Amino acid sequence: MAEHKHGSMDTTVHQATFNGFIKFATWVGIISAVVLIFLALANA
Repeated sequence: MAEHKHGSMDTTVHQATFNGFIKFATWVGIISAVVLIFLALANA
């Protein structure tokens, strides 16, 4: 097994994936809120 040195790992892909997940989760939350508001206004 290779010896690990703390702080030497490249995390650019990890950070890009996390940023994409946060953006996706934000849009899902916004769309859910809009749908719920529409249903409340339409008396569904």
